[in-house]
Amino acid sequence: MARLILFNKPYGVLCQFTDRGTEGSSRPTLSAFIDVAGVYPAGRLDLDSEGLLLLTDDGRLQSRIADPKFKTAKTYLAQLEGEVSDDALATLRSGVRLKDGATRPAEAERIPAPDLWPRDPPIRFRKNIPDGWIRLTIREGRNRQVRRMTAAVGHPTLRLVRWSIGDWSLDGIAPGEWRSLDV
Repeated sequence: MARLILFNKPYGVLCQFTDRGTEGSSRPTLSAFIDVAGVYPAGRLDLDSEGLLLLTDDGRLQSRIADPKFKTAKTYLAQLEGEVSDDALATLRSGVRLKDGATRPAEAERIPAPDLWPRDPPIRFRKNIPDGWIRLTIREGRNRQVRRMTAAVGHPTLRLVRWSIGDWSLDGIAPGEWRSLDV
């Protein structure tokens, strides 16, 4: 059986076990949270994104989760700048043209603000600029794709939380915590 770890990655944590970046850097990595030998991330989350990160000790499972050819659904909760228009949602649903080509169609819907943990640091509040939340499901995984898609439709992302990958979700996992499964 393969081991699968569901980790709720906090904001500001690198999706690797060591930081080989800037000399003297003290950015937190996965090793500050997960003390399990032989597991590796199946995909990535940006430093400034939060939420579900899957890690496994099985190379085939890792490939099945991360490789875009398998079209594994990844669902995000995104807080966007501005009131999200029906036109913006329609564009997300039909595919967005980015510099590296058009995205596949996504599932996109406006949602009420979800009951999430507070982010540290918090999102800057601006009383003259409204915001809104969407649930966005994509089946590919380009670099910073969700952020680029929402910016392309006129609504920059303020906060991004990956809620689920395939059938696995963050349900019941607090930031910085993880749960292990045998699959």
